[in-house]
Amino acid sequence: MEADDRVVPSSPVMVPIRSLAKRERPRILRHLVALKPHDRYLRFGYAASDEQITRYVDGLSFERDELFGIYNRRLDLIAMAHLAFAPSKEHQGCAEFGVSVSEHARGRGYGARLFERAVVAARNEGVGMLFIHALSENAAMLKIARNAGATVERSGFESEAHLRLPGATFDSRMSEIALERFAQVDYQLKARAQQFWGWLNTLQEIRSGVRSARDQSSP
Repeated sequence: MEADDRVVPSSPVMVPIRSLAKRERPRILRHLVALKPHDRYLRFGYAASDEQITRYVDGLSFERDELFGIYNRRLDLIAMAHLAFAPSKEHQGCAEFGVSVSEHARGRGYGARLFERAVVAARNEGVGMLFIHALSENAAMLKIARNAGATVERSGFESEAHLRLPGATFDSRMSEIALERFAQVDYQLKARAQQFWGWLNTLQEIRSGVRSARDQSSP
């Protein structure tokens, strides 16, 4: 497939996808350790233990790589993607994509939306080839790759997908800025809403305590 601006189709519904920073490492860990054994197997290619996942999260390079996440209204991280750039100059221009979605949040296309977001970031960083290494039984991940036009090669229990990306354009750079801004505003609104409901619950508890004390003091 020729690399052009149609590599990834535009999403019909805009999903707020936020760039993750170092301070969100604990949330990333909570998301990943909450995955069931089979989901861990599909995500990492082996039955990762809590200890192995912790080492993976501790080793994340937020300076070199890009990590993206989707938060729900309670600010729980329900889906995340890791766009890992090649650490050596020999493979400069290549990156690998990995994704995980919480069980209760599946069926909403979050994996595909995260892939689209990663493609935009990869293009703008000069990546010409995006790789996806997945188990052959990981049908959802391979479907995302095929729908984007990736070439998928199967070798027994494992499959390798690679997608040629077009170069960065003014539109791709503006798109990334707009997507990040949209996600940041969405996150701030959710955070304020959570603070408000927390304050309201505290106020209700205080009122309930005052009412209870008044009732007990009544003759």
